[in-house]
Amino acid sequence: MLSNSDLVELTELRRKLHRSPELSGEEVETARTIVKALELLSPTKILTGLGGHGVAAIFDSDNEGSTVLFRAELDALPIQEQSDNSWASEIPNKGHLCGHDGHMMFLMGLGRILSRNPVEIGRVVLMFQPAEEDGSGARAVVADPAYQQIKADWAFAIHIEPGRPWGYVSTRTGLVNCASQGLQIKLTGKTAHAADPEDGISPAQAVTKIVPALEALGNGGQLDDDFRLVTVTHFKVGEPTFGIAPGEGMIYATLRTAHDEAMAGIAEDARRLATKVAQEAGLKIEFGVFDNFAASINNGEATCIAITAMDTLGIKNDDFGLPMRASEDFGVFGWDAKAAMLCMGPGENYPALHTPNYDFPDDLIPVGVSIFEQITRDLLGRA
Repeated sequence: MLSNSDLVELTELRRKLHRSPELSGEEVETARTIVKALELLSPTKILTGLGGHGVAAIFDSDNEGSTVLFRAELDALPIQEQSDNSWASEIPNKGHLCGHDGHMMFLMGLGRILSRNPVEIGRVVLMFQPAEEDGSGARAVVADPAYQQIKADWAFAIHIEPGRPWGYVSTRTGLVNCASQGLQIKLTGKTAHAADPEDGISPAQAVTKIVPALEALGNGGQLDDDFRLVTVTHFKVGEPTFGIAPGEGMIYATLRTAHDEAMAGIAEDARRLATKVAQEAGLKIEFGVFDNFAASINNGEATCIAITAMDTLGIKNDDFGLPMRASEDFGVFGWDAKAAMLCMGPGENYPALHTPNYDFPDDLIPVGVSIFEQITRDLLGRA
């Protein structure tokens, strides 16, 4: 259990991180701050530089047993915070507006408890993941050779999700967060004088064909195994001028599916149709992939363990609001481990994530820590 001084210090650390947010792939100082705080807890080992700036603290019992990984995120968002709080972001156009600073405190709080009351068997890994917001961090961590030192049997994460009562948790077996991918399509033709457009090759007509064709690939609907959604988020042809017939076009589309396998299929469909239209128009075409998130699929056993822990603690939970169309970079940890994502409410009318006035509610720190501790004790016991 955390003491009052623990909670004061964790709140201070959370607000310190909140003042100095760093974007995906840039989390140098955030990682350094976390390492300094972890060193005071004397874990068995601390790994740094995982998949970029990732940090993992290992608390090992030296007795055979499972490896249980708890994940939090290091990165912030490229959004200007709007807050009068004394701990508001001091970095222009960057802010911890998705709760990652609070999620880190769930792990730091658990680390404090484990430093005083170790587990009986197995080991606990506190995984501070980089680059969650762009979907690159989990894959980079798991692909890092050093990850083999902490490869997990079980993996758990909590994400704050407004719209739910304070301290209430949503979870379920199966799909929690959709797979998603940002597809960039670049079309290149030839510019010409606006008075002589026939001298060039304009992508304008191709763009008007590709945009509705992409959206027709996935219309959303019920979030079942067949769910497919394509959202065109941006398109552009030429420059805002009256004298030049355009020679370049750009389309951004977000693809969403319920499973990773289906993502491969819809991505191939999107490339095929865009390529066909481009070739017919005499245009060159290039593709780029961004924000590539795997689906988060909760394992049945891991979900049952999490629910049992919350029931023991008297924390209300069910599957309200799940599954979600939104994506989360946790699913990769479930490729080899029995994993479960939990969605915790800060209040039904709390500001939404990714908005300028969002801030993590510090009074949820002990709730998240208690869930992680109970899961730990149920799986690994107490020395």
